[in-house]
Amino acid sequence: QVQLVESGGELVQTGGSLRLSCAASGHLFSGAVMAWFRQAPGKEHEFVAGILWSTGRTFYVDSVKGRFTVSRDSAKNTVNLQMNSLKPEDTAVYYCAAGRVVSSSRGTYNSWGQGTQVTVSS
Repeated sequence: QVQLVESGGELVQTGGSLRLSCAASGHLFSGAVMAWFRQAPGKEHEFVAGILWSTGRTFYVDSVKGRFTVSRDSAKNTVNLQMNSLKPEDTAVYYCAAGRVVSSSRGTYNSWGQGTQVTVSS
């Protein structure tokens, strides 16, 4: 199983930017799907963005399209989430996850990081 460690979360003002990183240890097979989820207080986990490890094809939830960019660095075994034009509603704990199927469903991912807190002040 892959171990995932997120970093980069912090307090930022509305309109600001943050870059989250997810470092993966262990073998990421070529067909892996890497995803970012988030969980706001009192809410369910929400799929944010995903990327196919082999091709770099990306997927986003509608609410972040045009603001967030997911990318991967195969040499460093990392997945990044560049977040621009942040809004208070983006406040959440952000989790990195690894799975085998492109899906927005939390249950299809079998490796998870511990999460990193992103807080956007208004």
